[in-house]
Amino acid sequence: MVERLAILGGEPAIGPEIRFRSWPETNAQDEELVLASIRQDQHAYGPHVRALESEFAAWNGNNHCLATNSGTAALHMCVAACGTHAGDEVVTTALSWTSSASAIIHHSAVPVFVDVDWQSMHIDPDRIEAAISERTRAILVVHYWGVACDMDPIMEIARRHGLAVIEDACQAHGAAYRGRRVGTIGDVAAFSLNQNKVLCGGEGGLFVTNDEARFKRGKAVTAFSDMRPPHAGREYDDYGLGWMYRTSDLAAAFALSQLRQIDRTNRQAIQNWELLYKLLEGTPHLVRPFSASVRPTNGYAYVWRVDPAYARDRGVPLRALTEAIVRALKAEGVELSQANWLLPAHSVFAAKNAFGGGAPWTYARPDISYDPAQFPVAQDCVDTCLWNVNTHRPPNGEREVRALASAVRKVFEQLDDVPLG
Repeated sequence: MVERLAILGGEPAIGPEIRFRSWPETNAQDEELVLASIRQDQHAYGPHVRALESEFAAWNGNNHCLATNSGTAALHMCVAACGTHAGDEVVTTALSWTSSASAIIHHSAVPVFVDVDWQSMHIDPDRIEAAISERTRAILVVHYWGVACDMDPIMEIARRHGLAVIEDACQAHGAAYRGRRVGTIGDVAAFSLNQNKVLCGGEGGLFVTNDEARFKRGKAVTAFSDMRPPHAGREYDDYGLGWMYRTSDLAAAFALSQLRQIDRTNRQAIQNWELLYKLLEGTPHLVRPFSASVRPTNGYAYVWRVDPAYARDRGVPLRALTEAIVRALKAEGVELSQANWLLPAHSVFAAKNAFGGGAPWTYARPDISYDPAQFPVAQDCVDTCLWNVNTHRPPNGEREVRALASAVRKVFEQLDDVPLG
């Protein structure tokens, strides 16, 4: 007998005995390193910052690493490291978190958006070349949802046009492409240490590269590089505008402890992700997330979508259907998020006015259009996408994953009954 949907008065699929716990799980090792940071006297760029930089570089396979106060800051450093100047263009995906594009604007450059591939929701390599102009300096790819982009064709396009490749790996610690870890394939890369990321420091970021010249150029924007001459003892003699992007020893200590456990926690997240994927096999009208043998997930986010064909057959807008599913799942006890990140639709891009007076577009590309209609695949992804990072990752385990799967199946098996209003 089919259980009635909770939103229609039935019993929720997830009872009070199931409690989803938030990432990350903390333990005595975390406490020990955080206390060690508090008890020493270098609280800005201290010993745990240096250890984090060294150990992450070794773990990921990079020659250079600088810890920052956010993944956004690390992305801005990537843009600067590639020799980008005011008015230059950087090609990037139309579907991502805001920072992937705002970091470009932070350096007074102009983002040029490219639609995504439906299956992976990543930048579509077949569409990149049409977005390149004489002003283009770099391609910024986003390893979204903890899965690597299709890097071989992207690197081939970049090298043919003499462009740098920036990897936004903020969600992708440990993800790989054909056996190579993300952050080692392009020219520069950024990782985030935000709380919901695979490597948590509360807040923070990591700027990495194997190119010493690019490392110095990116590093120059992190600490008031315009304020001191070379003879003052500071190595940042770039004479460009600088920001305050350093992190603190306390945040680095927490991230360092989490780094020393990341192989174990990633394995647990992947196991839970794969179990959920298996349990949802065959669920009607549900599109499961992308992962492939050459581009496997790191377990960060479990992202599912409703099949657009179902919405068309039912005669309802995609967004309205997705919002109805969210309400139905919440009634069953599942808290999740919708993807609202069609970047060209964000007000700063729609208005083309980041710094006032229309800058940086007025002196570079006043003619560029960010009409969302140019990105139909990304729009469909946004309108159908549901995701969560706290229901399947540790400290949650098999019990929680099975409960989640039962709730999702219950709703999708009764989609015809889900009320739209």
